[in-house]
Amino acid sequence: MSVLPSAGQAGTRKRASNKEILGWAMFDFANQAYTLLIITVVFGELFTTVIVGDRDDGFRLANLLWSLALAISYLLVVITGPLCGAVMDYRAEKKRFLFISYLVTVVATALLYFVAPGYVLLGVVLIVVSNYAYSMGESFIAAFLPDLGPPQDLGKISGFGWALGYVGGLFAAGFTLMALGEATADNFERIRWVGPFAAGFFLVAAIPTFLWLKERGTPQPHRRRYREIAWERVSTTLHELQRFRDLGIFLVSLLFSMAGIYIIIAFAFIYGAQVIGWDEAVRNIMFIIVQITAAAGALGFGFIQDRIGTKFTYQLTLLLWVAAVLAIWATPEVTAFLNATLGFSWEAQHLFLFVGCLAGLSLGSSQSASRALVGLFSPTRKAAEFFGFWGLANKLAGVLGIIGLGLLQTVVGLQASILLCAALFSVAMLICLAVNQARGQQAAAEWEARHAAAASGEEAAP
Repeated sequence: MSVLPSAGQAGTRKRASNKEILGWAMFDFANQAYTLLIITVVFGELFTTVIVGDRDDGFRLANLLWSLALAISYLLVVITGPLCGAVMDYRAEKKRFLFISYLVTVVATALLYFVAPGYVLLGVVLIVVSNYAYSMGESFIAAFLPDLGPPQDLGKISGFGWALGYVGGLFAAGFTLMALGEATADNFERIRWVGPFAAGFFLVAAIPTFLWLKERGTPQPHRRRYREIAWERVSTTLHELQRFRDLGIFLVSLLFSMAGIYIIIAFAFIYGAQVIGWDEAVRNIMFIIVQITAAAGALGFGFIQDRIGTKFTYQLTLLLWVAAVLAIWATPEVTAFLNATLGFSWEAQHLFLFVGCLAGLSLGSSQSASRALVGLFSPTRKAAEFFGFWGLANKLAGVLGIIGLGLLQTVVGLQASILLCAALFSVAMLICLAVNQARGQQAAAEWEARHAAAASGEEAAP
């Protein structure tokens, strides 16, 4: 697929050094310790089954509280993400904002050690704070992507970051699952160390990011308060969004697809514990399978998307997601059917491992493709701000998706409510049909050229 490079992209976006790209990707490597150990694999299950632990109610209250904690943190990102992005672009302070979010995540995550059974409010508050800081950092690090290479390399670079992230998750969570054991009340004194371990891993592994990643851009005069700068730039961008039609349509599509992905991230291992009823060994194998397939999906599709087009790749990954969700929902019934008709003696947890392969492949590839597409549609001078809107769409999706799932599962149970994800991915695919990748890149090119001319004192193009 042929796409048009922008003047700004083609002229100024030379490929960064391998060392700097590795430094950028190391943040993905480091922060996976948080998202996997705290949100997906260990602490989410610990919170719902032990810290709240309403087994007689089918954990419905616990699942709802977990949903609310995550939704509140994502709502805070929705409110502050674009404003912070605007300031970062204006003042060329992406690394400073990234460093602050990193420190807050580390401290709040370490304090999860003190969340004991019954300490529900403390657990909710620390999850809100840590997940908010982590999520802001996710947008901040993504804002560096357009500076790391020309358009034809962004898919590979983004895919490399996601793949390295899943390798980091494999190291962090693999060690934790073997050393700390199950998320059970009997094992609480050991498993409570998951917070400090995740914090320590993030703290150390992200150091190369701050040593090797460069801050580009020229700071503008600091004559006004950050709040005034933020509101002025965001207001201007909202007014100019008609020039970035394809970015706007894509962000709406992303809203639906990420709602489904956040549900999967937040509830996959809770689903395994409550619906599938897996044991510790199968849970650990599932974790390894998901990490490997997600890394392979991110890296493999990263190369593919630079050849067949990022938009088409994104839609293909959504189709994979629909298949994965249907397989997740049907696992118990399909297992019973195979056992009855073919004489097998399988358990649902064993078939669920095959489903994990499909889910992992979808997870890594879809997130990598969405980040790369925003990078292609972003002028370099507004990269942090546009990725702030990317973060807004992501986290608003988290709010809507997780709250929707949390409420729905109180009515129909967790297994049936997971079908909501298939509907969300289907809607995202339909909306994305209206996105034109070449036109979106051209819009970024024209904006970049016009403002570069104005900045150099030349007459801007009409």
